[in-house]
Amino acid sequence: MKAHARLTACFDGSRTILRELRSMAPLTLFPRRGGGRTAVVHLVNSATSPLGGDDLLLTIHVGPGASLRLSGVAATLALPGLHGEGSLSTVDISVAEGGSLEYLPEPTVITARARHTAVFRASLADDAYLHTREVLVLGRANEKPGALTTSQQVTRGAVPVLRQTLTIGDPALDASLAHLAGRRVLATDLVIGGQELPAASGEWWSRTPLAAGGTLTTSLAPDAVTALAPLS
Repeated sequence: MKAHARLTACFDGSRTILRELRSMAPLTLFPRRGGGRTAVVHLVNSATSPLGGDDLLLTIHVGPGASLRLSGVAATLALPGLHGEGSLSTVDISVAEGGSLEYLPEPTVITARARHTAVFRASLADDAYLHTREVLVLGRANEKPGALTTSQQVTRGAVPVLRQTLTIGDPALDASLAHLAGRRVLATDLVIGGQELPAASGEWWSRTPLAAGGTLTTSLAPDAVTALAPLS
């Protein structure tokens, strides 16, 4: 299945309005009623997805001065295809001058035998704000995970802010202290713009200021609640 959902938010001088809201199953966008400085939209997977063979694209554009919050409603299950096909999900974001975006999807669960690739790309103006979070759960209860490759590419102006790729699915590597240390949940939280936070760390989590601005917080834990605690 191929699907492309699009969302465009613009500021009309008093509030953020949604100029474009185009869903395509399984990517369904539900705006929350009511006006205000920030537009709120919920993202729902309206079918079992991503399934092996799926190619899903979500495009988000935040115009000058607009403020958008896009949040997930339920966890995403990456499932295997009938013949071992891989799946691909891409999130492509642009935030213009003075724009603000919070993109906070629910966790992605990598089920047994799945082969999933997740790509996150964001292009930000110099004074734009972005807050995004990724929570990866390695398999359902008592289940070994399939294979996952996730990449993040973020630029601010013409300057690269973050480029990283993570591969999951090799049991020996996942158990290594240099990788996931056998933890089942990996959470990352990226904030660019706004208040700059200093480096910090605790048990199985760390917050790192990025050279081009912003901070990246990473947390490893046996469950999602514990993984998210340092990010709140």
